[in-house]
Amino acid sequence: MSDSQFKQLSLSQPLLDNLATLGYAQMTPIQAQSLPMMLEGKDVIGQGKTGSGKTAAFGLSLLSNLNVKRFRVQSLVLCPTRELADQVAKEIRKLARAIHNIKVLTLCGGMPMGPQIGSLEHGSHILVGTPGRILDHLERGRINLSELNTLVLDEADRMLDMGFQDALDAIISEAPSERQTLLFSATFPDKIKEVAARIMQNPQHVKVASTHDKSSIVQHFHKVGNDDDRMNALETLLLVHQPESAVIFCNTKREVKDVADELHYRGFSVIDIHGDLEQRDRNQTLVQFSNKSVSILVATDVAARGLDVENLDAVINYQLSRDPEVHVHRIGRTGRAGSKGVACSLFSDKEHYRVAMIDEYMDIAIDAEPLPQAQDKSPLRPKMVTIDIAGGKKQKVRAGDILGALTGQNGVDGKLVGKINLFDMRSYVAVDRSIASAALKKLENGKMKGRNFRARLMK
Repeated sequence: MSDSQFKQLSLSQPLLDNLATLGYAQMTPIQAQSLPMMLEGKDVIGQGKTGSGKTAAFGLSLLSNLNVKRFRVQSLVLCPTRELADQVAKEIRKLARAIHNIKVLTLCGGMPMGPQIGSLEHGSHILVGTPGRILDHLERGRINLSELNTLVLDEADRMLDMGFQDALDAIISEAPSERQTLLFSATFPDKIKEVAARIMQNPQHVKVASTHDKSSIVQHFHKVGNDDDRMNALETLLLVHQPESAVIFCNTKREVKDVADELHYRGFSVIDIHGDLEQRDRNQTLVQFSNKSVSILVATDVAARGLDVENLDAVINYQLSRDPEVHVHRIGRTGRAGSKGVACSLFSDKEHYRVAMIDEYMDIAIDAEPLPQAQDKSPLRPKMVTIDIAGGKKQKVRAGDILGALTGQNGVDGKLVGKINLFDMRSYVAVDRSIASAALKKLENGKMKGRNFRARLMK
């Protein structure tokens, strides 16, 4: 028997059976190293790149630690962004679906308070949320952590970068001292070590390799001069590589806005994401990018956390990160699941020391390459467009309703319909650009759940 199989762990049979139906047989390295210790009740610090399987690791651990008959908060997972919290809650629900009556509640800022208050009054076993909103409910007496047995800090480095230190301290002070604490972080700077020393009991440190398979991610480093040179180099890279889906990383919110505006002016399909966006605008931004109706996303590291995009063709570092571990985290978003990825990094004379740090950290020889020859191409036009529908989960709209309305009598070809995303009050569907007008008419004139819903093409 392989020691990396889930069935060799002390998991309940329903959890093991469910893992089998999900196709989870072999553990990832971080799961194989951390799960046995977590199941023994030890505090664990897990360090690994995006996509390492850490959510399933701590999800299985806290589910194993749950007494379903006690309808009290027993596990709390803190995340830096709503997008990551939604992903984590979704994964935990998927892992728990073989166990009846487990309630997982997501509590994040930017969402109406009323429905969250109502859900809390009905009780829950597991809370997943952002520190600010969790603390708000705690201070108003809506959350009782007296029976908490597992506390998880997911992407702790980003929570500290976003200024959540005080909120984290206040939340942890309300948690029982006798508990299991699990901390996951892509990087492990001194401030994370300080937090771990204060809130954890003899933690076990698990670190999986943060480097990437050179065959799956091809890295290019290009030296540039002033800011105009940097922007022209970015344009050249986008025109040469023609990525269907690319993330451009900047170090500041101001730079994100400036780069996105300039690319838009130069004719590219681009959208930006930063911490000042309202939640609805964040949702729409991520939906349009993930469903391939916008080609380029410009973001800071913090804003891009929780980004769940498959088949990302390229990552471009408009500015090099100050931390080589963050650089590895950035480029790890491309070249996943065996696909090929490209990572291009721009740097100036003043940033040579950052290149040297990456060279040493990744143990690779980095030589500046000349920019590829500029080609007489137009910016890539996305194949898909997004239709915004003024109805969502609260109106009982389901993905099948939207697909049926589009493909029903004299409808569009279902093969030309892409991702469907459902939110409480709105839904979004990606369709091939060639059928955009016809699809919009079908949704405007057709009915779902016996009624008409307003719809519009998103620009």
